[in-house]
Amino acid sequence: MQTLFNQFVYFGFLQSLFLLCIFVLSAKNRKNINAYLAFLVFALLIGLSGRVLHIAGFFNKDFRLIAFSEFATLLFGTTVFLFTRSSLFNKRFSYQDLVHYIPSIFYMTFIVFYFMLPSNEVISTRIRSGELHRMVMACHAVGLIVNITYWGLSLQEFLRFRESLKNELSYTVKTRFFLNFIIVIGLCLLIWVTLYFISLFGFDMLERNARHLIWLSIAFVVLFIAYYGMISPDIFRIKSLEAVQKYTQSKLTTSDLNRLKNELESLMEQKKPYLNNKLLKAELAELLGVSNPELARLLNESIGMNFFEYVNYYRIKEFVKLAKSDKAQHLTFFGLAQEAGFNSKTTFNKSFKKLMGSSPSEYFNN
Repeated sequence: MQTLFNQFVYFGFLQSLFLLCIFVLSAKNRKNINAYLAFLVFALLIGLSGRVLHIAGFFNKDFRLIAFSEFATLLFGTTVFLFTRSSLFNKRFSYQDLVHYIPSIFYMTFIVFYFMLPSNEVISTRIRSGELHRMVMACHAVGLIVNITYWGLSLQEFLRFRESLKNELSYTVKTRFFLNFIIVIGLCLLIWVTLYFISLFGFDMLERNARHLIWLSIAFVVLFIAYYGMISPDIFRIKSLEAVQKYTQSKLTTSDLNRLKNELESLMEQKKPYLNNKLLKAELAELLGVSNPELARLLNESIGMNFFEYVNYYRIKEFVKLAKSDKAQHLTFFGLAQEAGFNSKTTFNKSFKKLMGSSPSEYFNN
């Protein structure tokens, strides 16, 4: 089992080194890949290098090499969060982001002064007294707390992004790959937490052996993402949304909103912009002759729908009309839905059931 683990460590180390070399030497890849993702791979390289040196027998397999690999512990969760935020919201690097690495700096400093610099005699004394074991457990607890916190922030950013799409886009975008990334990282952390509590009940060896596998599994998840980020850079690239101003400054009166509501309904009925399956709120606002924030206010206050719901409401009406026409003899329900402006079968079915109270087949059968 240990031999297999060692082979995985070597493979992960070489893969990290390979990806970083490609990133550094290839101008094209430097442009395509997210810089935070590259730094995440670098953090993993730091962690894996200590284990590689230890396995290879350098410095008589000094335990300090394992301590060196702990430098990556707090870099991991922080960088996953910054990577998530920058990918979804096209947020560029800011020096303010470095604040998130302050816990990592303190943690690494403590590792150096407590585990790496003291003499072997001091370390032996701490081992005999049980102090070293308690400190190791405390460090792992801190690592888990920080990583879980930043994982939660990553999930929050993803959910916020997905909700914001409904206010700007009339269609669904594929975010499944990114969601799976967050879920897998969360599962790894969950298993790590479980093993940590198992160790508190006296099963130290089980936790100690399994902890390496959890850490390594997280490393391979990140390497997998980095690899796909290089060969398919669009996988994390969501079409950037036009910057939206706050509509709290809008000067539209109630009568203005009522007038615009009627004009918007006429626009939807006559020009049918919803047939564009990639319609953006900014584009509809331009057609109506108002700003993006003013359209947002109109939809929220006067109509009671977000942009996604409003456009799909008209698409459902168009679909019902098409389903009663001659086109229904040559197209499936989803074919008709595409004619009405939908680009996703799932979105069509959910929107239809929400509006009509039943599935399309049930509706027409009745």
